[in-house]
Amino acid sequence: MSKQLKLNPIEEILQTHSLMILDGALATELESHGCDLNDPLWSARVLLEEPEAIEKVHADYFRVGADCAITASYQASVDGFLKRGIEKTEALELIKKTVTLARQARDDFWKEKKVNWDRPKPIVAGSVGPYGAYLADGSEYVGDYGVSDQLLADFHYPRIKALVEAGADVLAFETIPSLQEAKVLASLLKEFPETWAWLSFSLKDGETISDGTGIEECARVFNDHEQIAAIGVNCTPIPAAKFAMNVLNKHTDKPIIVYPNSGETYDAETKTWNGEEACCEFDEDSVVLYEAGARIIGGCCRTHPGDIEALAKRWR
Repeated sequence: MSKQLKLNPIEEILQTHSLMILDGALATELESHGCDLNDPLWSARVLLEEPEAIEKVHADYFRVGADCAITASYQASVDGFLKRGIEKTEALELIKKTVTLARQARDDFWKEKKVNWDRPKPIVAGSVGPYGAYLADGSEYVGDYGVSDQLLADFHYPRIKALVEAGADVLAFETIPSLQEAKVLASLLKEFPETWAWLSFSLKDGETISDGTGIEECARVFNDHEQIAAIGVNCTPIPAAKFAMNVLNKHTDKPIIVYPNSGETYDAETKTWNGEEACCEFDEDSVVLYEAGARIIGGCCRTHPGDIEALAKRWR
């Protein structure tokens, strides 16, 4: 493999800070600003209708202390846009726009930074959600698509290329439910030798990812992959995340990333969240996650800027 020509931006932050703080949920905040996400494109729909809302949400997270914004490309794919009658060229430009919006919010914030916390200049992570997110049927929580490696590679490659070309600092392979899909994504990185990515799995429980593969095996498979900058889990309740952190900490030398959801449970059939009483205190639980090995912490579904602000106040 050719030599990396730039520093790993995640490692660069962790060299000077004990914790890298991610942003929280994008969809929840867009809905709070009046955006309608009831669409197979999910937050990517807002790219078409109200892109300024996406930039505003990114800016809100930067202001409260996030070291990283995850782009609105989780459910944005060429195939998904084609279904909406959007041609491939325009689809790729829309995917690139997710990076442009996050970078603009970051750059504007950094110029006017008023909070005196000790913090690094934030980075932008290009979100690469699972194939199941495109299907919009809840299968990203199972991962048993019954498709070939080539189909997955053909699906993911155009989006990855667009995100890289748009200037994402890292890629976020996130909510990945299967070892098969993770291997495909990792193999595609070789096409972009100067690009880094984190790999974050969805969980079936604290010991296995959604397709039933042990989290220990996932750590072993990717531990020596030079372009995987961090390994972890997201969109899972904190108790399962903590258990997974303990397992990962024993089986990988890479930084461990975790961004749990609010603790509520998602019903894929009704497309609703239930169990608000299960929600956790992110600032307090971040200490537990850190002690379990996590060095990159943020929030996923149903978290908000208040959660990230609490994290930042505790760790900065």
